[in-house]
Amino acid sequence: MYNIKFEKYVPAPNPATSDRIVAAHYYAAWKKGAAGIHEGFNDLAKEFPDRTPLMGYYDEENPEVCDWEIKWAVEHGINCFIYCWYRKLENQGKKVTINDLRCGHGIHEALLQAKYKNFMNFAIMFEVCPRWGATDEKDMLENLMPFWMENYFKKENYLKIDNKPVLFVYNPSRLSTESFKSIESQKATFDKCREYCKSLGFNGMIFAACDTTQDKSEAEEFVARGYDFRFGYTGYIPPHDWYLDEQKIINEQTQAYIDHLKVDPNRFIPTASCFYDPTPRYSERWASLGYAGFRNSKRWYLQPENYRKVLEKMKDVSNSLPENAWGKKIIMIDNWNEWDEGHFVAPSHKFGYKYLQAIREVYTKRDNLPDYRTPHDQGFDGYNKSWITPDFKEFCQKNLKK
Repeated sequence: MYNIKFEKYVPAPNPATSDRIVAAHYYAAWKKGAAGIHEGFNDLAKEFPDRTPLMGYYDEENPEVCDWEIKWAVEHGINCFIYCWYRKLENQGKKVTINDLRCGHGIHEALLQAKYKNFMNFAIMFEVCPRWGATDEKDMLENLMPFWMENYFKKENYLKIDNKPVLFVYNPSRLSTESFKSIESQKATFDKCREYCKSLGFNGMIFAACDTTQDKSEAEEFVARGYDFRFGYTGYIPPHDWYLDEQKIINEQTQAYIDHLKVDPNRFIPTASCFYDPTPRYSERWASLGYAGFRNSKRWYLQPENYRKVLEKMKDVSNSLPENAWGKKIIMIDNWNEWDEGHFVAPSHKFGYKYLQAIREVYTKRDNLPDYRTPHDQGFDGYNKSWITPDFKEFCQKNLKK
């Protein structure tokens, strides 16, 4: 029976049990006008119908949409969303407010207002790319840390390990070259952040750098700068011609993880990527914004059954690590919802729930029964009040038949 509404609200999640943190990167750019550098789902509707979310295009700021995402994620073992956290450039050095954020709706309007928010841990990844605001010691201690503390760290569902909130940092090289005068000054600032957290009842703070160097001296420098561990935003695939053989992709993602562990077996965690295809970003508009490099990006796909093999291999490698190794505690999933950049495990018309099923099969005890009815199946609609899209039924008939 379909389109019959037995429930008044999103059915409660039935989480699967995992023995580690399974954290998916989350790109909150799907509120109308929020992204700024692209037009969200409107950029995908005509030319890329296979990238349509299974629930249809949605207003990401709606907490009910977030509750569906939480349900799908936790029922398949993903127990943490890592939100890209963008500070507007003009806010650097000033007191931070919610209005000073790019794409802050993902946390503030959606997640923190969601009914099922405490089913899902979350963390932030401080985006320090040149387009967005960076920091320095004074700004970090006087502006960023108080904002993060009050809005995130104190929340029951913020990711904490050993009672220490975790901060992920993207493009950490900018902090090294622009924000801090020396290695010692950066570590001193991070240590002051840890003391600030201790003064408010935590046991400290954990810093993680997005860095995939395989140079031992560079990896050691990150430790000297105060970082606790390193990670990759995507699973590393060396430059190749486009559309590699899938077995080669499996081997190279796994081998890259092994090679990183040779540099530092205790401070590098795995990232498992399903595919990468940024074709929607090949446009002149993207090039005019300084992103012409997407046209030269490698494109590759793993079918869900082969993504499962990557997950299995990374789990086997991680399980062999010393007990105190970070890779034994966390695995990164790339990515929940990079719909236009072209890497997502969220339910889609092209892949259904298959990537999520692979994660559940490998990283959980499979001690639950996920609900595979779509919102539309259960009589829930009206989540798209912003995006220009074809009629749902006509769209499916014309574009989504196999």
